Amino acid sequence: MGLTIGVDIGGTKIAAGVVDEEGSILETCKVPTPRTPEGVVDAIADAVRTVSTGHDIEAVGIGAAGYVDDKRATVLFAPNINWRHEALKDKVEQRVGLPVVVENDANAAAWGEYRFGAGQGHDDVVCITLGTGLGGGIIIGGKLHRGRFGVAAEFGHIRVVPDGLLCGCGSQGCWEQYASGRALVRYAKQRANATPENAQVLLGLGDGTPEGIQGKHISDAARQGDPVAIDSFRELARWAGAGLADLASLFDPSAFIVGGGVSDEGDLVLDPIRKSFRRWLVGNQWRPHAQVLAAQLGGKAGLVGAADLARQG
Repeated sequence: MGLTIGVDIGGTKIAAGVVDEEGSILETCKVPTPRTPEGVVDAIADAVRTVSTGHDIEAVGIGAAGYVDDKRATVLFAPNINWRHEALKDKVEQRVGLPVVVENDANAAAWGEYRFGAGQGHDDVVCITLGTGLGGGIIIGGKLHRGRFGVAAEFGHIRVVPDGLLCGCGSQGCWEQYASGRALVRYAKQRANATPENAQVLLGLGDGTPEGIQGKHISDAARQGDPVAIDSFRELARWAGAGLADLASLFDPSAFIVGGGVSDEGDLVLDPIRKSFRRWLVGNQWRPHAQVLAAQLGGKAGLVGAADLARQG
């Protein structure tokens, strides 16, 4: 199969791109994400029609945040768009006249990294995305593992602290409450409030108060040596690495790929994640260790992965 289109549905924008068999993006467009579920479907169709002009397109892959059914057709639950059993495949196919595959966005990103990014050369890979929340994807024997009902790899909602922090999913103590962009900001605010003398750079980048701290401030401050910012990254990494050690007991991959916005900080976060992973890996002295790798495709992974999954059929 030749050219396909990948669609990545974000909270503020929808990106669509024409992708070739080597994973190269030939053309892209972005449109704002509408507020209504039906509006999102229309926007997806408009974006697909826009980028397909002048190209011979064979299929469309859509990455959607939420639970996608085992037929890769219906979004069972998408909290950010308020989709409930949304027949996305059928609706988009009717509008664009092309075969459509729907996939969870983290699965699509994992597949993109496996095929064209950091996962090349590995047949057994587990990906996590450290963004606002924590997502994931599993590749076993060169195949995307979706589970019987299509909703595997929701790693962010593994409970790591019994009766811990309340999560947006309604449970308590979920992993993403301790290893995510939101968690990083919470750590920084707590530490800056407790020891403001150690957060002078960090506070200076915001409005001077712990409440004004944002994720970008923590990254900038850490690069300037701010103790609170650096310690906040280390706390996130401690939880992330410990979780990877648990996943190693389940899947025994040859590589973990860490993506998402938090991972853009490179070794600032990856080195302590690796250290924590080795610390908590059961039998770490006697067994091979999976590599912990930085994702390579950045924000393009979901779009490229969705397009390639459409190509796979």
